[in-house]
Amino acid sequence: MMNPRLPRRPLGVICALALLALTSVAHAQWKWRDADGRTQYSDRPPPPNVAEKDILQRPNNAVRVAPSSAQAALQGASAAASAATAASAPARPASESSSRDKLEKERKAQEDKARAETAAENCRQAQNSMRILESGVRVRTRGENGETQPMTEQMRQDQIRQAQVVISTSCK
Repeated sequence: MMNPRLPRRPLGVICALALLALTSVAHAQWKWRDADGRTQYSDRPPPPNVAEKDILQRPNNAVRVAPSSAQAALQGASAAASAATAASAPARPASESSSRDKLEKERKAQEDKARAETAAENCRQAQNSMRILESGVRVRTRGENGETQPMTEQMRQDQIRQAQVVISTSCK
């Protein structure tokens, strides 16, 4: 039974409030002109190769994230290399190969940096896991059916061996 003192709210008012709450999400759109001159719409910022003058609309308080300095240098170098290739391919083969070598070295340096960061994260996680496993604290694991169960001593020893392998390969 309904309380007579509380007014009944019509479904229309509730729907209107819900639509009003969603309007800010609907306006969070990016609009830009691509390289072919077509207008593009997205809820994500345009790719880094789109110039600022080609961005027609951005969401309120939105900031376009600039690519990292390494990515910007790589993109700038690749653009310069492609421009040099198109403009003076037969005239400067030596500079082409040096710019390609430079791009290759930069790409390799980025990959090495990413590998080092991943190894450091794996090392940190394995060391934390090792500390927990060796502390003697009761640990629960999730079984195949999704239920948790206490970790047996054999399971604990297996986990310790796995952590030791990761530590020996990742922590240098």
